[in-house]
Amino acid sequence: MIGIFNLGLGASVAIIAAIIVLIGVIAFFLGITYRKKKFEKVVGTAEEQAEKLIENAKKEAEGTKRESLIEIKEEMHKSRLELEKEIKERRSEISRQERRLQQKEESLDKKVESLEQKEELLGKKNKELEIMQQDVVEIQKKQLAQLEKISGLSVTEAKDLLLSSIENEVKHEAAIRVKAIEEEAKEEAEKRARNIVGMAIQRCAADHAAETTVSVVALPSDEMKGRIIGREGRNIRAIENYTGVDLIIDDTPEAVVLSSFDPIRREVARVTLEKLISDGRIHPGRIEETVEKARKEVDNTIKQEAERATFETGVHGLHPELLKTLGRLRFRTSYGQNVLMHSIEVSHLSGLMAGELGADITMAKRAGLLHDIGKAVDHEQEGSHIEIGANLARKYHESNEIIHAIMAHHGDVEAETIIACIVQAADAISAARPGARRENLQTYIKRLEKLEEIADSFEGVEKSYAIQAGREIRIMVKPEVVGDDAITMTARDIVKKIEAELEYPGQIKVNVIREVRAVDYAK
Repeated sequence: MIGIFNLGLGASVAIIAAIIVLIGVIAFFLGITYRKKKFEKVVGTAEEQAEKLIENAKKEAEGTKRESLIEIKEEMHKSRLELEKEIKERRSEISRQERRLQQKEESLDKKVESLEQKEELLGKKNKELEIMQQDVVEIQKKQLAQLEKISGLSVTEAKDLLLSSIENEVKHEAAIRVKAIEEEAKEEAEKRARNIVGMAIQRCAADHAAETTVSVVALPSDEMKGRIIGREGRNIRAIENYTGVDLIIDDTPEAVVLSSFDPIRREVARVTLEKLISDGRIHPGRIEETVEKARKEVDNTIKQEAERATFETGVHGLHPELLKTLGRLRFRTSYGQNVLMHSIEVSHLSGLMAGELGADITMAKRAGLLHDIGKAVDHEQEGSHIEIGANLARKYHESNEIIHAIMAHHGDVEAETIIACIVQAADAISAARPGARRENLQTYIKRLEKLEEIADSFEGVEKSYAIQAGREIRIMVKPEVVGDDAITMTARDIVKKIEAELEYPGQIKVNVIREVRAVDYAK
């Protein structure tokens, strides 16, 4: 029974479920139908609205089009009016320009007529002038003929005479002006230069001449010569081999002469020999040891001399190698003048003159101290001491101004800076002052002869005399050849030739003398 009931209940549930599903399906289809109708209704409404919007848009576009056309027509009308107005204005301007041009043409026609009339008048006057010129030429010819007849001179002779007279007058005036200008310039320049140079020399208390390098070693006795020579000459050979210096042992009492082109080697040999003589032990082993000690001592002396020079002059910051080269100048001489002492003196003089002229004192002192640095190694390298010195300064990074001063201090290069000019003057002062340098007799005589030869080469010079050790030359001229006005120009020409052809320290005074004598005898 329960089973039957359960079966009936299950079938009922199934039927109910089927009914529910059927009802859901029917409701679903009804919903879809309703939505479709509603959607179709909405679509129809939207289409109607769209058609209405399109019609409204068309109506608005038509209205806008009409308005645009109206506006365009109005703008065209305005533009046409403005264009017509501008055309009228331009036409009126053109008419005014035409009237003005017509007036100008009329005035030009009048001017052309007047010019034609003037040309006619000028033509007539030109013809009259030609006739008058012919008359004048004829008159001039007659006058020239009369003048030639009266004076007894032809036209060419008269021209030459007149030109000669004018030339003499011009030379006279030129000589007077040159003399006046030279005297004025010399007076002012000498006054200023004397003040500067005199003050510099007065404030620089360096010696005029320094001692030369020692090349003779004194011996305590002549017996020491034998010990220096040694058995079979082994000691003297050892000294010469280790030092590179020739020892000359001759009949000179109690002295040994050292001979070498290198002053440093000669100094090392001198120190070595003095140490050996004082020690008394002379043999090859001792000689080698003493030479090494002497070299160290000389190197130390070179360093000390360089430091002393820089301390005295106030020049600092030199490259160590350049400082070492500077110290070697202690053992170099030029015409008997110690080169290191000369360089120190030039440095002092350069600084003093730079101070007076408002130039860089430190730069002037540095250039003065280094101007002859090339002489320390000029026997080891090819070239002049100027080129070698400039290369050394360039190698050790000295300034261009210092290098230029080194190159220009003898005039090989034209001085372009005030420092170079100052170093030139200081070098000349140090070398030219009395007693500063010695000169051998042959060179001295050749310089005097060359000086007189230059003076004698000029026309009108009768005799010349070099006096004051070549610092002055007196020139006697022939009075009938050289006039009073010409002696100034003659002196100037001689000075220029001396400066171009002769090398000399300091300056040379050229004194030209023209003397006229009248001699008669009372009987």
